[in-house]
Amino acid sequence: MNVLLNPRASLLSRAQSGSQPQVSSPVVRERGCGWTTLAAPIFWKPSRFYLSSGVVAHPPGYPLFTILARLAMIILPLGSPVFRVNVLNALLGAATAPLLFETAGRLSNSYSGGILAAGLFCFSRLAWQWSVAAEVFTLNNFFVSLLMVLTVRFCTAATAQERSKLSLLGAFICGLSLCNQHTIVLYVMCIVPWVLFRLQREKEMSVRAIPRLGLCFGAGLLPYLYLPISSYLNRARWSWGDQTTLRGFTTHLLREEYGTFNLAKSESGSGLLQVLSFQMAQMKNELSTIGAILALTAITLQGFKRNFAQRSVLWLFTIMLCSYSLFFSWRANLDISKPLFVGVVERFWLQSNLVVCVLAGCGLASVSSVLRRIMGNKALWCWAEWLFVISLIAFQIHLNYRICDQSNNGVVDKFARNLLGSLPPNATILVRGDLPGNSLRYLHYCEGQRPDVSLVDQEMMTYNWYLPKLAKHLPRVHFPGNRWNPIIQEDSAGTVTFNLHHLLNENRDKEIFVCIGLHEGDPSWKHSYSLWPWGVCEKLVHSTSQFSPESWIQHTKNMYNWTEEYGRKYPELQHSVVK
Repeated sequence: MNVLLNPRASLLSRAQSGSQPQVSSPVVRERGCGWTTLAAPIFWKPSRFYLSSGVVAHPPGYPLFTILARLAMIILPLGSPVFRVNVLNALLGAATAPLLFETAGRLSNSYSGGILAAGLFCFSRLAWQWSVAAEVFTLNNFFVSLLMVLTVRFCTAATAQERSKLSLLGAFICGLSLCNQHTIVLYVMCIVPWVLFRLQREKEMSVRAIPRLGLCFGAGLLPYLYLPISSYLNRARWSWGDQTTLRGFTTHLLREEYGTFNLAKSESGSGLLQVLSFQMAQMKNELSTIGAILALTAITLQGFKRNFAQRSVLWLFTIMLCSYSLFFSWRANLDISKPLFVGVVERFWLQSNLVVCVLAGCGLASVSSVLRRIMGNKALWCWAEWLFVISLIAFQIHLNYRICDQSNNGVVDKFARNLLGSLPPNATILVRGDLPGNSLRYLHYCEGQRPDVSLVDQEMMTYNWYLPKLAKHLPRVHFPGNRWNPIIQEDSAGTVTFNLHHLLNENRDKEIFVCIGLHEGDPSWKHSYSLWPWGVCEKLVHSTSQFSPESWIQHTKNMYNWTEEYGRKYPELQHSVVK
């Protein structure tokens, strides 16, 4: 969930005072500055994860991250639920650094190349930004880096026994990584045939080898059992989908409610070439022009060198990068001319940036080798190489620290607390959109704020599974049917639909609010109800009530304790604060 942390918690205080975990790689020690930028309580983008027991996240479910988040909340003794999950994410971001260091270092046979790859990626804006907020992207970065390490180790393995162990471990990690973010399947589809080909070439494939690899891959997929189990127990007050049937499970797994192989429900996007060119420009900004040039240099200087022992790995990584970039640009059906959608799309470029950084590390080693051979004076060029690496990483930190430092940004936390605090007792809120929906759900379900109110999601009411699964957790709200639809009807399966007018009439004895706005597709409520302003939300009032602007202003003018500057922009959040 994209909710960020309280900077005054004691773990962060220790980090700010200089106490950091001991690690094996200097790059990970560099990554420690991320602790001081762990964000204050704030929600950035659409949250997927609701940190309550037994929840199923939105398609495709993300069971591994959900399980890890729950374990973090149980094991870590400090701070709020979201603080603990953000610490988990920061640790995953830090753990990615040594994996990149080893991948590029082994591939280039250069310590400086490994340091450059790890520092260039980990201190890029996107990687840093998503390492201080709990989301699936940092865990995906970790898995991509781990698969690349295992691939390089497999290529350099000296014995058949070592290659067998690495292939089995790799099969397990491939399966496990698919329990997080499905985009990694494009890398898995490149790595698996390459490994099988290498085993076949070494005459190490056997009748027993394929089933063993399949079993290890299947074992990695076991976290997906969490989805039907959680759905069957139905203990979570907020969850997504009904995975108790095979059809419900496959619908969730394949993201059919969003569109399988599509990023969103949108019918059209910007097009392959526009998204791809935007990605190239973003890559240059994120990793610097020098980093992009070094990556191309590695392909040119090492990819065609016959005596380069790991040339096949270099080309494998290049194919992974190209295939992922092309496929994602094709299926990213969002209009990237809109800044909000750019923020949605650019997070998925982290997966390609990882490979670019590894190639950049190899490119640095190649350029240094050529210059040493031409110019001589190896000691001087060695110092120059390290000075270049340190300078480039320092530039990344200088460029991105202020943007990624969210330790004092609590705007959405204040927004949600003020909004909840303004509501009368036993109110019912029809939420719509990510900002009010996710922020209110976190405070209500995870921190136990305002247990008297009822949160009803407008969009979710249109799904067949929502009320059958979650209505029992909303005992104060009376639903006149099984699903919200502007047209009241009963289908052959016995599903009864209801419109907003019908829902409001069934709950006339309650104070009902909408945050923010009602769905335009159902205007039935307008016949008997009106919307009266209630801060950023609105109150549904029967049309027979007389509206007095003067008295209503007096009634609502002091409902918020709001101190944020009006119209203040938050570039890192990619939207303005709603007033």
